[in-house]
Amino acid sequence: MSPDLPQSRLRRAAAAAWRQLPFFVWLIALWMLLWGQFTWLAFLSGLVAAVIVTRVFRLPPVELSGRVNLWWGLVFVVEFLVAVVQGSLTVAWQVLDFRHRPGTAIIAVHLVTDDDLIMTHVGVTASLIPGSLIVETDRDRRILYLHVIGVRDDADVEKQRASVHHWEERIVRAVGSRAQLQAIKDAAGRASTGSATGGSSSSTGGSSSATGGSSSATGGSSSATGGVR
Repeated sequence: MSPDLPQSRLRRAAAAAWRQLPFFVWLIALWMLLWGQFTWLAFLSGLVAAVIVTRVFRLPPVELSGRVNLWWGLVFVVEFLVAVVQGSLTVAWQVLDFRHRPGTAIIAVHLVTDDDLIMTHVGVTASLIPGSLIVETDRDRRILYLHVIGVRDDADVEKQRASVHHWEERIVRAVGSRAQLQAIKDAAGRASTGSATGGSSSSTGGSSSATGGSSSATGGSSSATGGVR
């Protein structure tokens, strides 16, 4: 046996462990978030859980993008903490406000990216924010189904969908691949173009109304002229 063979295997194992390190750290962080404890006991139990998940259960390997943006990761963490506090206060107010009964709904959100890891991150993020919970996922069609409270009309439903897309965009900017990031940018560009087109159509409709108003004014002038005659 060549002496270089064990060394090459060791290098491949080290490279594979290094590639999986962000996923391993994320599992520990996810464990601590789910328990709501940031203690050494939660860290050690999360470490054991991460080892069991990655070594005992023979699941398909998770393909990481190999891209991490620390700035957008920090932005995601800060916005997530703010959303958790805001969601907690909102839910508490809805419970204490006896004048209005908070409406509930199950909404479907179609994600832009086609990736298991990104879909999982988005689902966990949406579930950890008080007021919304993932009840089902459709992997083939990239759809998340959420149960949300505090919904009164269609505007609130669209607001919830926009919130999920916002978290998807933040997660892709932080750890997504360049192709996924481009897909997010293209979707945002199409959305802004559609909004601008809708605004232009409304403006055109307003101009037509104004033209119609001018015609009415002209007809009024003709009637007035006929009266003078």
